[in-house]
Order: sequence, then structure tokens, then C-alpha cells
Amino acid sequence: MPASLYPNPSSSDRQTCAKGLCAKPSAACIERSGKSITIGLVNNMPDGALEATERQFLSLLDSASDGISVRLALYSLPGVPRNESGASHIGKFYSSVEDLWDVQLDGLIVTGREPLTANLADEPYWENFTRLLEWAEDNTHSTIWSCLAAHAATLYMDGISRVKNDHKHSGVFNCARLSDHPLIAEIPARFQLPHSRWNGLPEDELIGCGYRVLTRTAGAGVDTFIKHCRSMFVFFQGHPEYEPNTLLLEYRRDVARFLRGETNIYPLIPRGYFDGDIANALMNLEEEARSFRQESLLTKLSEILAQKCIENTWYPTAVCIYKSWLKYISAQKKLRLQRGRAAKDAFGVNPMLPAPSAVIGAPPSTPFTTNPNRSDTVSVPFTSMLTVL
Repeated sequence: MPASLYPNPSSSDRQTCAKGLCAKPSAACIERSGKSITIGLVNNMPDGALEATERQFLSLLDSASDGISVRLALYSLPGVPRNESGASHIGKFYSSVEDLWDVQLDGLIVTGREPLTANLADEPYWENFTRLLEWAEDNTHSTIWSCLAAHAATLYMDGISRVKNDHKHSGVFNCARLSDHPLIAEIPARFQLPHSRWNGLPEDELIGCGYRVLTRTAGAGVDTFIKHCRSMFVFFQGHPEYEPNTLLLEYRRDVARFLRGETNIYPLIPRGYFDGDIANALMNLEEEARSFRQESLLTKLSEILAQKCIENTWYPTAVCIYKSWLKYISAQKKLRLQRGRAAKDAFGVNPMLPAPSAVIGAPPSTPFTTNPNRSDTVSVPFTSMLTVL
């Protein structure tokens, strides 16, 4: 069952399909509903990358669906700066996250974007982002926080500040699996994933605040980590969703910034990404650019990059991770439906429960605070999906 885009639905339609409950669901209804899930994508990427990001996640979810019908709904975060064309695209195809406050989604993906300020809490969208994070804990089975969104989320939840590296970690990095957690149990012990970031999160602080590190990169620290609140939060510092040429386009953008004088930092060649001949040509171009900056060198750069056809070596791993994620969400949705039916049968209560936490026995929702030591926030373990599937 493929993934499909679910553009700009009305809030009433979202509520119905997100809860997926009828008055008294039968076993057949539960099975069908659990195999149909709605994922929200809060796309905070820059205007030029909006459509590419939509395409990347839709393609990845489609490849990972494996018998699950996935509907992808697009959402925008108020406060994110947009140019005229970006705002027009958002207006046509996106709903505001403000439409989510009274509804539920089965799952959520939140992307990052380059910050405008040194402190993430000073970003113009910070208040809306933190409200979204609190909503996601009570109204999704699982949420993915990607790259800078992961940094913002851990800052708000536990006061963990990101640390800037001496250089940008860009390229396809070797990674190691550190755990047999079901989210990554099926991926190889050693694999590759793209990274594109200046900053990282201290592993010791993450562990001290109750996060579980699942994978680590060689030379770039933590890769993937999770935290079980009332929703299972999954954090990626890398970009499993990237298309083959995404790092290439980012490298060209960063070189252009140097040539235009917007920055004095010439970007490193993405690690493990180009073959020797292309890398040598790029190093020669860098020497030329450092001796004499001129925007006309962009033409030469484009000619060099056009010679390279990038192989997406990380795609099978990305599909495997997202397949496990979708299975978890499907299983949790079935479990909620089953418990809703049991509650209806036993007590005559309305199974249209307000949040997954009310079904799985988690305590009432309380807002995140800095370093909250939230040992009370417990959800059904990931392994419970094996008893439901």
C-alpha cells in the first residue's frame, strides 16, 4: 500500500482519520484502521528546499510502507521566515500547525532549518515549536525530530545545548549500531548515512537525561537516539531521507556563499561522497577561489559536479529504519483501538479518547520544563508491537 500526499485537509477530516475510530470498532475495523495511518510533516526547510523535502519524505515513506497505507499531511510552523514564492507554496499545500491543537495524528516528522540566531530559543518560531512539541507528546504515537529540530527539542525538554564543531560535518558517514532496539534491529551493524551539520549534542548529557543512543557516527558523535515519553520521540542528527544529490547541492550553495563574500569559510568537501578525480578537481577549484574570489567560478564548479553521478548507498538502511517506525505506529494504533473497544464494552465509555496516553496508562500530561527528570512519563514499550502485529 503506497504512501500518498494528503494536501490541506480540513480539521474535521483530520480529526476523523487521525483517530480512526468508529462508535464500536470490530476486530476487522481495528485491523483496517491499524493498517492506515496518517503522518504529519512539519516542513521547516528553506523555501528552495520545500518541494525537495516533501519529495524525499514521501518517497521514503512509500518505500517503507510495506502493507501499511500512509497518508502524509503537510504542516507549516508560524514564524518561519518565507519569501513570496515559499509563502505561496505553503498557502496552497500546507495547513498550519495551529490546526492540530484539538486533533491527533498517528505520527509526526518535524524538520529543522538553518537558525537565524545563536540561541535557538530566540528563533521567531520558538514559541510555536515548543507548543508543537508538547502537543506531539500527547497526540502522536511517535514523532521524529530531524537534525536542528532534534537540537531544539532536547534544548526545550532537558536543557541540553548543542555544541558547535570546528568544521561542518558534511558527507556520508560510517555509522555503528549500538543497540538491538526494534527500530534499528534489522539494519546492519555497520552502515552509512548522510550528515550535514555544524553542531552536535553531547552523548553523556543525553544519556544522563534518559535518552537512549541507538547509533553513532565515526568522528561525528551521536547519530540516532530516542526517548520514551507518552509518545516515542526519535531523534536524527543525520539525514536518512536525503536524495543522492542533496549534499552536492548543499556543497554548491556553501561554495557560492564564500564566492559572494557572504562567509569567509570555504566548505570542506563532503566526506565519503565524491570519488578521487572529482575530489581533486574540487580541491584545485578551492585553491583558485581562495587566491581570487569571483562568482564566475560557480560555472566551473557546476561543470565539475555535473560529472558525478551519486549512488544512494544509504537508502536501504533508511527504508529499514522507517519501515520499523511505521510498524510501531501501526501496532500502537491497533492497541489503542482494541483498548477503546474494551472500554466501550466494559464500561460504556466513549472510545474516542483524547490522547494515546489515556489508553496506554501514562499519567496526565504536564508541560516540558528544563531538566524535568520526567521518570513518570512511560509509554508502551516498542517491543509491544510484536504482540499486536
